[in-house]
Amino acid sequence: MAARIPAEERLTNLVVALMATEIGLTKQQILDNVSGYRQRADAGARSDALEKMFERDKDELRALGVPVETLGDQADPNDLREARYRIPQAEYDLPGDIEFTPAELAVLQLAGSVWSAESASGDAKAGVRKIRALGIDGDEPIIGFAPRITARDAAFTPLQDAIERSRVVTFDYLKPGEDAPRRRSIRPLALVDYEARWHVFGIDVDLEADRMFLLSRIVGDVKVTPKTFPASLRDGAGERALDGLERVAAQNSALLEVTPGTEAALRLGRRATPAVQGIYVPFVDLHILADELASYGPEVRVVEPAALRDAVVARLTAVVATHSEEGGVR
Repeated sequence: MAARIPAEERLTNLVVALMATEIGLTKQQILDNVSGYRQRADAGARSDALEKMFERDKDELRALGVPVETLGDQADPNDLREARYRIPQAEYDLPGDIEFTPAELAVLQLAGSVWSAESASGDAKAGVRKIRALGIDGDEPIIGFAPRITARDAAFTPLQDAIERSRVVTFDYLKPGEDAPRRRSIRPLALVDYEARWHVFGIDVDLEADRMFLLSRIVGDVKVTPKTFPASLRDGAGERALDGLERVAAQNSALLEVTPGTEAALRLGRRATPAVQGIYVPFVDLHILADELASYGPEVRVVEPAALRDAVVARLTAVVATHSEEGGVR
């Protein structure tokens, strides 16, 4: 069966798609192309069920204060048989002469997070929408929900505890291409969120060198040991970690061809630079980017590097093989 997309992710994808179009999308275009509907259609969901799902989603977005517009026929605006839907970008934009410092933006987001749905006025909801539109990626929780730190990795909490207590930790870490995980021992100095994925930055005890680890590749439990280290090592660690990730990203880029007006175009476009044909997208980890690009399906074609293209093809081939095996069991 096709992977089921969570409702909140489907709503986010719908917002992204409707913001990416000027002329609007028809209902059928949405059902055929937006992730969340597309998977259900591929799995054999009935068209009337998908249409009802879209209508519920549209109503929910409007209830959250997201301005979904319905556009009728140009000759007869009241003719909605071929209605198109969009979210006007201007509704999300603040005036061009308004700027916020990172600290001010953080305070505004924090204020928005404590408003309950019942106490927030329509103007307040619109304000939160516009604040969150200042470059915050559409992959984050959908506009209208209070911002929250998502720590889905089981390793997050023990690592955070170890950092606060200046304790050495050990864990098994599995890198792509390796058959078995390796035991690592580090002095954890900072947890950093980069491109919607959590990393722990610290000093490898065996190598006595700075190292970065992706939390999703930690296998099993994180063990917090009694060994301590000076708390002063944590000073400025987060900034050093992010600077390091930025340097790696600056040295690696992928040339992609992306279908205009799609989720991939909007999400990748936020961190891309234009090329003669396509866009350049910087990346830190080839395997992570391959996972993301494969999720867009036919919306993206990798031109280079070849290793990234091969990795995306391998993922898509595995998906096809898995579905073929499941189909054969029926």
